[in-house]
Amino acid sequence: MAWFAREFIAVPEDRKNQLVYKWPDVTIRRYSRAIVNADELALFVRSGQVLATLGPGRHRIDAVELPVLGALLDGVTGGNLYRAELYFVAAREVTGLRFGGRLADVRDPVSEQVVTLRAFGEFALAVRDPAVLITALTGTTDLTDPVSVTSWAAELLLKSMKVAVARGVSGGAWPVLGLSEQLRPIEAAVLRETNLALYEYGLRIPRMGNFDITLAPEDAERLKRLAKDVTYIRLAGDFQRYAAGELALGAGQGLAHGGGGGAEGGLLGAALGLAALQQPRAVPPAAAEPAVGCGGCGAAGPAGARFCPGCGARLAAAPRHCPGCGAEAAPGARFCAACGARLPG
Repeated sequence: MAWFAREFIAVPEDRKNQLVYKWPDVTIRRYSRAIVNADELALFVRSGQVLATLGPGRHRIDAVELPVLGALLDGVTGGNLYRAELYFVAAREVTGLRFGGRLADVRDPVSEQVVTLRAFGEFALAVRDPAVLITALTGTTDLTDPVSVTSWAAELLLKSMKVAVARGVSGGAWPVLGLSEQLRPIEAAVLRETNLALYEYGLRIPRMGNFDITLAPEDAERLKRLAKDVTYIRLAGDFQRYAAGELALGAGQGLAHGGGGGAEGGLLGAALGLAALQQPRAVPPAAAEPAVGCGGCGAAGPAGARFCPGCGARLAAAPRHCPGCGAEAAPGARFCAACGARLPG
């Protein structure tokens, strides 16, 4: 009996940072000592069912001390071995776990541009219910792999972030160029989405560490350029004035760097021509009505006179001209046939 008591079962030092550690031997000697640290729980599992749970402390593996272990005795060995799987589950938060990857292609509601979002950062993982964790993941996840559970949780976190961020951006709640200012509400939405999925596995993510959501470099440059253009157009008044200014500025920079060729000259000419189109057209002055000559005495009467000032003879009606464009108006016309302006009485 003393020889059996010398075997100790505990989590190795190099595995203490794991969320779940499975003892490699499924046959456990009677009277062995199980050492459960203060931040751990130990679970005996057989046929997918948790039969016993050990809290922190030193426990002798014996049906006298733990009556439930009587069902695990191996009769072939004369009752000297218990046949069961033994899992050590961390009762603390495991921090510094990394996640990251591509989120989705979303349409920015402000610029209406389709961009690609990426996320990367850290999170903490904790066990909500050790028994649920072991029974739910046994057979679906390799619990002997140190990173199997944490990597699976990281993938689920990234998937939940895709859903939450795409919903927030497409709904107009979070602008693409201002996502860094929305990290708090993003974290709350992602944790809510993720923990709903993790609940049935006995896990939870209590918090996220440093994380960020970024644009693909080419998308970030495109949105910044578009934002600058929109601002300048608003200041210039319309697109044509802004385009003329951009062309003139580009041509001026080319000339300042020693360029004097046809390309720069063409750009400058195009800019000046476009700017000239923006200038309001001058209205031609009204044509002066000519003086009226008398057919009898030859005296000249003032414009619009009906009788000769020299002999009193009736003068012929002088042709009328439009005061706006100077075109000659037909007799009796009330509006100019050339520009549509109203003619004087």
